[in-house]
Amino acid sequence: MAIGLAKRLDTEIISADSRQCYRELDIGVARPSPEELAAVPHHFIASHSIHQKVTASTFEAYALDKLSQIFRHKDVAVMVGGTGLYIKAFCEGLDEIPEVPEHIHNEVKEQYRQHGLEWLQREVAGADAGFYEVGEKQNPQRLMRALEVARATGRSILEFRKGGKAKRDFRITKYALELPKEELHRNIHTRVDQMMERGLPEEVRSLLSCQHLNALQTVGYRELFDYFNGDVSLDAAVEEIKKNTRHYAKRQMTWFRKDKEYRWMHPSDALEAVLKEPS
Repeated sequence: MAIGLAKRLDTEIISADSRQCYRELDIGVARPSPEELAAVPHHFIASHSIHQKVTASTFEAYALDKLSQIFRHKDVAVMVGGTGLYIKAFCEGLDEIPEVPEHIHNEVKEQYRQHGLEWLQREVAGADAGFYEVGEKQNPQRLMRALEVARATGRSILEFRKGGKAKRDFRITKYALELPKEELHRNIHTRVDQMMERGLPEEVRSLLSCQHLNALQTVGYRELFDYFNGDVSLDAAVEEIKKNTRHYAKRQMTWFRKDKEYRWMHPSDALEAVLKEPS
């Protein structure tokens, strides 16, 4: 959809995917193929290393800079991707949350790895009850962020939310693509099987020495690390990837549904529908 749109509009794509930006990751993050990347100029694809700290703030600065370059010779740009927080940062700006010391960040991450989601939920409920009441209780990244801010500052992460949106000097139009749940799940299962056939286990094996890095705490890699570490069978790891991808897709839908500016479309109709809209 994004490539077709960018080609018709003669412009460039900024990816808003928090994992496709890592050059060491390919199959497991479904990075666009060389042919797709050659069809339209792309940005934030294989642009960083897993050894770099990449955050929503990193993306906001990167995307705004790339957009200003694109706007020197184009009137429009296309942003595509499913990392809701990155898109929100780009559109609205970010809250100015204090930097968390690395040792606290690593401590929270390791404790979550050892004790799991229920432990994390209890910790956040105790350390930041206000956030726990309104936050995404099934999203470990958001919960870990709230917990590490509470431990680092002694304050709720809610206290650092500025409430207002940044003023951008360009117009933003938002579209979201939706499939029936059965078709979506079927596509997820097919894609995971194709990733395995393309060599995802070999890709993950090559990253075993880096499995502690934050960039690799993601679906498709965590489950196969468990396999290579002898914790589960390969079949069980593949089933976990499928299950966790379904759960992630559900969280994405919940996130984007909260933003009423999105116009929802079926993928088969979307390209022509967008192009027919007044510029």
